[in-house]
Amino acid sequence: MARAIDIQRIIRSRFVRDLPLVALGCAIAALAVDVFMVPQGLAAGGLTGLATIVAELGRRAGLNLPVGTQTIVMNAVLLLFVLRTGGARYAVQTITGFVLFGFFTDLFAPFVAPLGERDLMLCALWGGIISGLGYGLVFRCGVNTGGSDTIAQIISRKTSLPVGSTVMAIDVAVCAASAPVFSLENALYAAIAMVLMGMVVDRVVDGADRRRMAFVISEQHERIADDVMYEMGRGVTEVQARGVWSGKDRPMLLIILDRRELSILKTVVAEHDPEAIVFIADVSEAIGEGFKELNA
Repeated sequence: MARAIDIQRIIRSRFVRDLPLVALGCAIAALAVDVFMVPQGLAAGGLTGLATIVAELGRRAGLNLPVGTQTIVMNAVLLLFVLRTGGARYAVQTITGFVLFGFFTDLFAPFVAPLGERDLMLCALWGGIISGLGYGLVFRCGVNTGGSDTIAQIISRKTSLPVGSTVMAIDVAVCAASAPVFSLENALYAAIAMVLMGMVVDRVVDGADRRRMAFVISEQHERIADDVMYEMGRGVTEVQARGVWSGKDRPMLLIILDRRELSILKTVVAEHDPEAIVFIADVSEAIGEGFKELNA
């Protein structure tokens, strides 16, 4: 017997709740593309960059090839090759992302006025920042807009190349391909916009949730753990470790905490054991009790 669809669960799902934010992110990214990128011939990687090149070639041939429509068609074709791998949820999230982005790109294009005409640096900087903000909002909601990621998945499946490196190679190739169509100068500024966009996306996606992970090795581990739990209000995990040189078993404390709490932890450790060893690393996201809620 087929399982009934839980409509209430779908309505309460994170994807549906975040849909307005996804639409806002797509609109912001599309606005940046229409105002700063396409009018100045900045093909900053991905399918949007490729569509910018094709649109310019079409214009020279007397054809109108809207950038947004191109990205929707390209993404739809590419999605067919990765649909089985990602499943239904991946397909819905990806389709939502690239359709909304393509729709807003073509919707805004006739009405917005290009800014920073003939100032490629200004357009590269603000195009990268604003589009990165928009894409970051989309990615933060667990949605994506297809593009280079989808192509990279296809190539990775056939060649076993890392997806991340393949995405970078594709984006660089698109920037390079724009040089004969626009100019070498445009291609170099497009690369600046692409790098800046990636930095802003990273900041938006996990900037607010970035934490610190501290490993503490000390003979006073019990006292340090007590202060961290009862004074700082943070959980502590004790990991059994053994020094190879000394041959002694010595518990190692694992603590996840906010950046502003790092100085407090250092003070706590120093008070109990000035000879303690402390390792600190970045954590892009912390989910679970005491941190962000894990939602579907």
